[in-house]
Amino acid sequence: MGNKNLNLDVDTCVKEKLNEIEKHDGDILDSVLNHVGDLGRYQKLLFIAMLPLGFTYAFAYFVQLFIAVTPQNHWCRVPELANLSMELRRNLSAPGAITGKWDHCMTFDTNWTQVLDTLKPPAVGTPMVPCQHGWEFEFNDIPYETVTSEREWVCDNAKNVPTAASMFFVGSVVGGVIFGWMADRFGRVPAVIATNLIGGIGGVATTFTTGVWDFILCRFLVGLSFDNCFMMLYIMVLEYVGPQYRTLVANLILALSFGVASVAMPWMAYFIADWRILVWVTSLPMFLVLLAPWVIPESIRWLMSRGRINEAIAILEKFERINGTKIPEHVMDEFVIVSNKGKMEEKQNFFCIFKSPPLRKAMFSLMILFMGGALVFDGLVRLSDSLGMNFFVVFTFIEVSELISILVVAVILDRFGRRKVCVGPMYASSVFLLVALFLPKGVPQTVIEIAARFFTNTCFTCVMQWTTEILPTPFRATGCSILHMCAFISTVFTPFIVYSGRYWSMLPILIFTLMTFLTASVGLTLPETRGLPMPQTIADGEKNIREQSLCGKPERDDLDV
Repeated sequence: MGNKNLNLDVDTCVKEKLNEIEKHDGDILDSVLNHVGDLGRYQKLLFIAMLPLGFTYAFAYFVQLFIAVTPQNHWCRVPELANLSMELRRNLSAPGAITGKWDHCMTFDTNWTQVLDTLKPPAVGTPMVPCQHGWEFEFNDIPYETVTSEREWVCDNAKNVPTAASMFFVGSVVGGVIFGWMADRFGRVPAVIATNLIGGIGGVATTFTTGVWDFILCRFLVGLSFDNCFMMLYIMVLEYVGPQYRTLVANLILALSFGVASVAMPWMAYFIADWRILVWVTSLPMFLVLLAPWVIPESIRWLMSRGRINEAIAILEKFERINGTKIPEHVMDEFVIVSNKGKMEEKQNFFCIFKSPPLRKAMFSLMILFMGGALVFDGLVRLSDSLGMNFFVVFTFIEVSELISILVVAVILDRFGRRKVCVGPMYASSVFLLVALFLPKGVPQTVIEIAARFFTNTCFTCVMQWTTEILPTPFRATGCSILHMCAFISTVFTPFIVYSGRYWSMLPILIFTLMTFLTASVGLTLPETRGLPMPQTIADGEKNIREQSLCGKPERDDLDV
């Protein structure tokens, strides 16, 4: 009987302690990390360790643009003209070549022996036929053989290029499901290792492909790894940074890794000038992830949710040791009590969020923001080779604008707030794209589209952080994963939207103009979260939406009578 009373007393003490802890605002883990240092030596080491994976994140995304880009100058191959110079072969075999605007997919149905005798193109009105013996390519704009030129994916076969690009993003959607499950089941670090290894293997295997479907399969494998190869680790490392540094660190990591790698990408392709070597160079760094178990700590939140408290404490002790700090005993006691009682475990199913009308509307708005932002972000890059200027120079300027936009967001986000930084630039992007509709290809249209992508990226960078501040803690990780998957679903269509420009050159820009305007308008419905604590519960999330939306009204306690 005495033991029973003793157990009841212990349970009562634990419950009282838990009730006391629950009265504190914020997350118990944030409280613990506040004592080990918001941005100490260990966090800075983790920042540096993430940079290589940020580079591979950009390489996995952009390399396909450079290995499958189509040289603009190509025409039907005519075996009978093989011994002539390239320019003469083109002028004789390509209808309209003399004017500088020739047919890429048709040639003359004529007696080529007679053409060789006269060295003059067939007369106007000569019947034409599709290319019978493949194509010739002039490598002035793209100074190396690409998958497209090597396998002649032009004219009727041109759809292979957007199909392969779309399958990359299909892989990203599938990978989000597979590696999301793996991260919850086996831990964040094993999932990061697996996703990078799959990406590296898929990249290397690409160099051994010879046809269409084996190439598409390999790009699908690389797509499986995309986003998770970096973002899973990115979110996890930010857990270890104090709240006041998260905006700076989050954007600085993206700028110094993804941004720098994106600017370097076109010139790596240009100087390597071999698509297979380029794929090797951009794929092999993904295997550096094998060092992760010795460098990157597992997510403390995940360890706590799995009841592995001793491992979580060991990581915190490592932080103390490297940062030269000490967590007070009473704070560590609270941490252990909360952990043992399963406070960190996400007990609610994600779909519970859709039972709340305010959060349901916010989630649908975020889905549109992610899908619209990703569609335009990806689509404007893919237009780079059709703007009538040097592909490598245009791509570089586009990515420099992206790098600058990330740094701008880091500076202005906390000053002007999430809604202004997201919605204002997106409306500006729609205006620039509308102007681009009325400009000819060349420098004017290129400058306008680079400006549009700068503003689009400003919005898209902002919304990634805004999401974490809108969704309540139990649904934050899963919600972010679903939103990223929505973005990938929309980017499945961007290669085909860009491809539609072959039928009407203005159609892609028109679609992107409408999408930016819609996306900006939807952003107006979301609550401003600047300076607010992250919502811990559904009730917190609903309160923020009610009070911080444009038409929101603060709750008044005196209304309850």
